[in-house]
Amino acid sequence: MTLLEVRNLEVTYGGGAAAVRGVDLSLAAGRKLGVAGESGCGKSTLALALLRLLPSGTRVGGEILLDGEDVLTMRWGRVRAVRWAGASIVFQGAMHSLNAVHRVGDQIAEPILLHRKAATAAVARKRTGELLEHVGLPASRASAYPHELSGGQRQRVMIAMALACDPRLVIADEPTTALDVMIQAQILRLIGQLVTEQDVGLVMISHDLSVLADTCDRLAVMYAGRVVEEGPAREVYEDALHPYARALSAAFPRVGDPTSRFAPRGLPGDPPDPSDLPSGCVFHPRCAAALETCASRDPESRDAGGDRRAACVHVEPTDARSGTP
Repeated sequence: MTLLEVRNLEVTYGGGAAAVRGVDLSLAAGRKLGVAGESGCGKSTLALALLRLLPSGTRVGGEILLDGEDVLTMRWGRVRAVRWAGASIVFQGAMHSLNAVHRVGDQIAEPILLHRKAATAAVARKRTGELLEHVGLPASRASAYPHELSGGQRQRVMIAMALACDPRLVIADEPTTALDVMIQAQILRLIGQLVTEQDVGLVMISHDLSVLADTCDRLAVMYAGRVVEEGPAREVYEDALHPYARALSAAFPRVGDPTSRFAPRGLPGDPPDPSDLPSGCVFHPRCAAALETCASRDPESRDAGGDRRAACVHVEPTDARSGTP
């Protein structure tokens, strides 16, 4: 059963900056979807749009169906009920996402008290201890303030908070930002285990394709607010079809490939200003494979076979690797 379905999502900030353009995504319960791209490509805007957390004045169009119910047309009271209990988010940067003057246990208990009508303070304290232990921290750390915890411990607290009301969907926006490599691996392993054990859907956002390929089932690569390639995560990472997805993958050294360690290939230039997008394919000014037609033609996302899609003139609507029409 489809847990989350995004249809033709459009997000435009004041001044006409098109941060998300025509995004279509779907996710089943117990599955993990990765969303990749450079800073400024619309990943975090997409995450905030899923729970209607965008600033006032932002124009949003399309549909965001959570268990068949459109988040964008919900009454405000219903939106508040869906947050935490239906879907929750682990914000980017646990260093700054926790309230510095409140104990972490109180912060985990708050959504429990707000969203579970029968929950008493004693029930919330017990649940908080269980959640902390579930993410690998002793229940006694509930009395700690954020500054008394390491970065990895704070991120575990954020994950515990996101799971406090047993949501069906968890959105993780760059959950390993500012953590060292060993702690990153622990956090990613923890998130993967929790998704599997609790049968929740996961949308994980990162600029690192290798992280998403190891963690997620499917991968969507965004550029200038649009999904330019989508497919099975490992296949997109190892054999990307869109030139931008290939460039993003090549920018990171690969384990087992000694040559990539010394010469990861960077991509010249920067993502375009959302309020002043290039004509045609928006990636063409940075694309080494651009054709003359790319400056005037914006290709639609097309079926590339093997449960993959890509938006590029070089991608034929067949699976060239198998020869299947």
